[in-house]
Amino acid sequence: MGRSVLAGLIIGTLSVAMFLMLVMGASTGGSSGSPLAQLIAVGIVSLFGGGIPGTLIGVVVGAAKNRRAQALPPPTLIRPMVLPPPPPPPVGRDRWAGAVGRAELSVRRVYAVVETVPPSPARDWMSRIAGQFEAELGNVRRIADLGRALDADHDHPVGKRLHAAVRDFTAFEDQVGGVALRMVDHTSLDAARVHLEVLEQQLPHLGNS
Repeated sequence: MGRSVLAGLIIGTLSVAMFLMLVMGASTGGSSGSPLAQLIAVGIVSLFGGGIPGTLIGVVVGAAKNRRAQALPPPTLIRPMVLPPPPPPPVGRDRWAGAVGRAELSVRRVYAVVETVPPSPARDWMSRIAGQFEAELGNVRRIADLGRALDADHDHPVGKRLHAAVRDFTAFEDQVGGVALRMVDHTSLDAARVHLEVLEQQLPHLGNS
């Protein structure tokens, strides 16, 4: 508001002063009055005739600006939209983990089949075969980790190798079930020896393939 008042005072005073000097210059070609007295007179008249009205106008203008500024809402800080990071893929639910899970299921089923065989040396032999079968899971997991690291598709050699390993696991699971079925009535080691030797030869050996 102070700037509006000061601007009104100056503009009003200068406007009247310039007008008076032009009038006096045009009406008095060779005036006998003192220039200093004329200047003082012009200043007094300009102050009262233009400065005071200009000041009043500045007060009105300044008050109007203040009201308008108060009526405006405060500026709001616009923050850039920050999108949340994408969620990580579900743990254990990609195709690689699914293949590993199927191989693990085969191992659990083989152990369950061994539990159905009555205690005997033949069952002990089958238990050792089941332990060797479980040890191959480490190779299955390493193949899956490699495929995940490469983001390989189904046609990639790693994907084909993993699917072949899962097929080997499920096939061996069926073979163990067949041997256990033959041992229902013949649990002696002599009767089961040939079947157990063949079964041990059919173990998946992923680390050597």
